[in-house]
Amino acid sequence: MTRPDFVTLTDVGPRDGLQNEPTSVPTEVKVALIERLLGAGFSVVEAGAFVSPKRVPQMADSGEVLRRLTRGEAQRCPVLVPNRRGLDDALAAGAREVAVFAAVSETFSQRNTQCSIAESLRRIAEVCEAAQSAGVAVRGYLSCVAGCPYEGDIDPESVAALAAALHDLGCYEISLGDTIGVGTAGSISRLVAAVARRVPINRLAGHFHDTYGQALANILAALDMGIASFDSSVAGLGGCPYAAGATGNVASEDVVYLLNGLGIETGIDLDALVDAGEFICAALGREVDSRAGRALAARRRRLSRPGS
Repeated sequence: MTRPDFVTLTDVGPRDGLQNEPTSVPTEVKVALIERLLGAGFSVVEAGAFVSPKRVPQMADSGEVLRRLTRGEAQRCPVLVPNRRGLDDALAAGAREVAVFAAVSETFSQRNTQCSIAESLRRIAEVCEAAQSAGVAVRGYLSCVAGCPYEGDIDPESVAALAAALHDLGCYEISLGDTIGVGTAGSISRLVAAVARRVPINRLAGHFHDTYGQALANILAALDMGIASFDSSVAGLGGCPYAAGATGNVASEDVVYLLNGLGIETGIDLDALVDAGEFICAALGREVDSRAGRALAARRRRLSRPGS
């Protein structure tokens, strides 16, 4: 299959990236990060999650984050909701798009959302129906598509069946999440092939963590299968709080650098993205976890020195 000419990237750093931070990130910093990412050219930036603040305290101010964005910015900033209550809170804060999520692994579903896969689908159905009535788009996430920290390897046909269920419920796109980063180019190709038999390829996205250093290879494999939408996180922030050792979202800077090298358009200004990565990492007091981001920032500093 021919690779796409244009790829849509969703930066999940303000949600999936920051949810794992050990200390509270001020609301104004989150808003500034979102604005910088939108300014860099991202058409979609995940802004937060309306989940239990006891379980994910870093997301407790998601409503305030949305309210501080302009209407045009909020239009491009989906938020994660686990159930109808989360949806109602998100709508009250001005959300114009939401994301729902389910795990392919029964054990992970119980650990992550305290419910079975069947119950999670019932919750998602309720959210989708209410969101559609409110004129709000719904995106679907599937976690543990390549492997589970509790159950090991996952059957691609199980992923395909659950992806088809989300598609039938009205999710306009289903993001296939390798939550613990165990996928390889071969396994991801087989996975995408299985899912694409049940869901149109243009309704699929890739969400690959880089735990084993395979995320870029997996993106390349998915591109070759025809996927043209991917999730990434500025500066490589984040991971899953319920999968030990699975930190390592693929860095947005690395993905854009890869796609630029392939001649695939994204609409994203890489220099502005590097600035956004340095901004949030300075606020967090940590290093940028992006090879391209670090290299490009170092090169700019070198060239800016007198006599360079």
